[in-house]
Amino acid sequence: MTIIDANGMILGRLSSVVAKRLLEGEEIFIVNAEKAVISGSKVATFGEYKQAVDRGNREFGPYFPRRSDHIIKRTIRGMLPYKRARGKDAMSRLKTFIGVPDAMSSEEKVSIAEADMNKLSSIKYIRLEELSKRLGAKS
Repeated sequence: MTIIDANGMILGRLSSVVAKRLLEGEEIFIVNAEKAVISGSKVATFGEYKQAVDRGNREFGPYFPRRSDHIIKRTIRGMLPYKRARGKDAMSRLKTFIGVPDAMSSEEKVSIAEADMNKLSSIKYIRLEELSKRLGAKS
């Protein structure tokens, strides 16, 4: 079991590393999901996600999540063969959390060096917490 702290991690890079580890059979918990970042302009990023959220609803069409922990899970799902058995098994080994649960507060958390936001060449980014609030998430 690996606990990954998403604080200051770039969403896409974090997701690709986690997807690869899940396919290898590792069980992964991601904490502080709301503190992950998406690189790029805030306006452009919000526009893309808003379009995805508005496209469908729960009953019909594609449902796109608004909460930050669910956005991370959906991003990782996009990098897995989730319709096949090995992809379903990989998704079942992934858990995402907003903040740090009490049971995991004393556990050692891993940071992924490739996904650190200090590697960004520009200062343009948006935190998942801010994006979720603008999309209408309740938490």
